[in-house]
Parts: sequence; C-alpha cells; structure tokens
Amino acid sequence: MSTPTAHADTRQRMLHGPVMPALLRLAAPNVLGLFANTVVIGFDGYLVGRLGPQALAGVAVVLPVAMLMLHMSAGGLGGSTTAVIARALGADNTAHATRLARHALVLGLLASLLFTLLFATPVLYAAMGAQGAVLQEAGRYAAVLFAGASAIWSVNVLAGVARGLGQMGTAALALVAATAMHLLLAPVLVFGAGPVPPLGVAGAAISTVACNAASAIALLLWLSRAGQPVRLLGERWVLERRTFRDILRIALPSAVNPVLSNGAIALATAYVAGFGALTVAGYGIAARLEYILVPIAFGFGSALTAMVATNLGAGQPARARRITWVGAALVWAVTGLIGLVAAIWPQLWMALFTADAAVQAAGATYLRLVGGSYGFFGLGLALFFASQGAGRLVWPLIASTARLLIVGLGGWLVLQLAGGAPQTLYAVIALSLLVMGVLLAVTTHLSDWGTPPREGGARQPAPNKAV
Repeated sequence: MSTPTAHADTRQRMLHGPVMPALLRLAAPNVLGLFANTVVIGFDGYLVGRLGPQALAGVAVVLPVAMLMLHMSAGGLGGSTTAVIARALGADNTAHATRLARHALVLGLLASLLFTLLFATPVLYAAMGAQGAVLQEAGRYAAVLFAGASAIWSVNVLAGVARGLGQMGTAALALVAATAMHLLLAPVLVFGAGPVPPLGVAGAAISTVACNAASAIALLLWLSRAGQPVRLLGERWVLERRTFRDILRIALPSAVNPVLSNGAIALATAYVAGFGALTVAGYGIAARLEYILVPIAFGFGSALTAMVATNLGAGQPARARRITWVGAALVWAVTGLIGLVAAIWPQLWMALFTADAAVQAAGATYLRLVGGSYGFFGLGLALFFASQGAGRLVWPLIASTARLLIVGLGGWLVLQLAGGAPQTLYAVIALSLLVMGVLLAVTTHLSDWGTPPREGGARQPAPNKAV
C-alpha cells in the first residue's frame, strides 16, 4: 500500500541510502515485469503457430511495428516520464510532477492515435511484401492491435509514472497481471471455447488490447488514490505548452533510439538472409538470446533513470554519477556473463529450440563471435537509461547511430567484398555492439551533469504535498 511515509522512505533510499541495495531493490520488480512481456511474445508465437504457416507469417510481418510501438511507449515515452517525474520529486515539486504525469498520459494517447492511423490498415504490410493469405492475416491482426493502441501506450506511460514515484513493484504488478490475463484469455479467443467462436489471429490481438486496457485502468485508479504524491484524477486538468515541452525534450530523442536499434537489427537480418535458409534459421534462434538481455538491461535501466533523475533534481550530481557507474557495471557483468557462457557453450542455447545439427552449428557460429560483445550491449543500454534520467541524450543517439552505420556499411562490404562469409558479418555485428558500449561509456565519463537541463518549473519551489 502506498502511503506518504512509504514514498518518503523510498526517496530517502534513492538520495541517501547505500547505492547497490537501493538499486537492486528498485530493479528486481522491473526485471520481472519486463520478462512478462517476453513471455507474451513467445506465447503468442506458439498460439499463432498452431493456426498454420500463413497466420504465423502474417503476425511476423506485423511484429516489427508492434515491437517498435512497445519500445517507444515503454522505453521512449514511459522512460522519459519516469525521468521528468523523478527529477521533479527530487526537487520536492509535487505540483509539477502531477502536471507532468497528466501531460505524459495525453502525449501517450496522441501517439497511440498516430499508430492507429498509420498501421491499422494492411497497406504497409503489402509494401513489406505480404501477399494473399499472409497479407489477410496480417491485416486482421494489425486492425485490432493498432485500433487498441491507446491501451498499450497508456499502460506503459502509467507504469513510467509509477516508476518515477519509486513504485517499481506497482508498475511490475500491472505488467505481470496483464500477462497472466493474456495467458488465460488468448487461447479462448484464438481457438474458441463454449459460446466463444474461434477468432484466429484477431483473438490474440483482442486479448492483448483488453488485458493491457484492464491493467491501465487499474494503474490509473491506483495513481489517483489519496496519499499518492502524484494524483492523476481528482482535480481539473490544465494543459500547458511548457509542460509538454519538458517531456518532449527527452521523449523525442528517446523515441528515436529504438528506431536506430531496430534499424540495425533489420539490416543485420536482411544481410544474413543472403546466406541462405540454414544460416537464417541458426541466426534467428541464436539472436533470440538478446530477448533475455533486454529485460535485464531495461529492468536495471528503469531503476537507473529514476535514481539518477531524483538525485539530479535534488542537486546531487556526484551521487547520480556513482549510481550510474554502479548500475552500468552490474548490467555489464550480468549480460557479459550470459554472453560469455553462450560463446563458450552455444549448444546449451541452441538445443533448447532445435535438434537439427546443421541449424545448431549455424547458430553456434553466431554466438561464438557475438556472445563476447553482449556485455557491451548491456552496458550501452544501461548508460542510455542513466542518460535519460540526466536528460542528456545526444551521445546515446550518436552511439546508436554508430552501431547502425557499422552494421549497415560493414555488412554491405562483407557481402560485396569479402566473398559472403557469415562469420565476417557476425564479427561486424559484434564490433557494432562493442563500439556502442565503449563510445557511450567514454562520453558519459566526460559529460557534465552538474548543471541540469532547463525544465520549466521542475526546480521551482513548491509545497511538499500531493496535489
């Protein structure tokens, strides 16, 4: 139960408690909640796969756009919401924190409308090469998913508000609850049961939207309870251009980062496709290990965003930097260890998905070359979230752009000049992750976080009470 005392205790731990215990306490529920999203991706793939190859291919065509929406809403706007609210609360300005939370929710609804208008029709998926039954299934899935985009954007923005308050468990519970409901509801809607007719791929999308909507409503009510330092409902909303600008200053560059990251992944996948079906199959299984790394980095990263922003809001840049390096080192160690194990014993991962020796060998080649760079991948993600908390996103975007350029140009040179060896391409991918992590580490070390970016009202004095 959230009380003023509980919030004050969390804030004190962020500002004055031992760094590692505070970070672990905040990160643990985040990691759990984000693993729930990973479970949904795998579960939906299993369900849709039972409908046949056309249904599976149709959903696969929509998946990159759906993942882009998830990353933009959770890591982009949701993470930015965490940053600005935590900074305002670090400065004891609960009135501005409340305004920021309300404006962030409005921005989420506007962004969801854009996704509905752009991606709910099958036009894009036809342009991506889907035809016939595959295009029909893609259209059915996308029509429902993006018509209900407001549910997904809202739950992720509201989770960002909760994280900004230090209520990581609340945010995680909402995501885990949505996953649990989806695991029960989706099979019924996809295959039918009793009076419920089978809805196919549309059923999976309906379940996703409905479960996220239920969690969003529960979060909205929780964040409007008496005793919350930020209360979304209960008083008249007044929208201000300046407050929108405070959020967008961080949210817009944060939204660009997943575009760059997904662009690098898309280019790598396209280049791998040139080596044939066997290589693609092995790469597809091997690269799935990165889905395990992202929730780890995101879970700790969300805690870094909140702690760094809170300390900078309170005028403690030295502690914010110490928190950044403790968190980044921890993520580097965990993701690096996972990558090292995968590089030395790749069959441990590959055997989970296929018994085909040739596919296992093809995927093992990727893991042996790229696994060693996974620690730098995690390091780069952790430092991105810390930079988000600091409101300093120029260098994170440059680092992601460098990764994209290395994969794009390096991959093209491999295909054109190196005789088409997949091992050389994998070395380029590993280099791109190494450069991203090292470049961001160096520039973070050299950056000045002592003078906070301008944020309208975030540093203005205000009574320390809920609005």
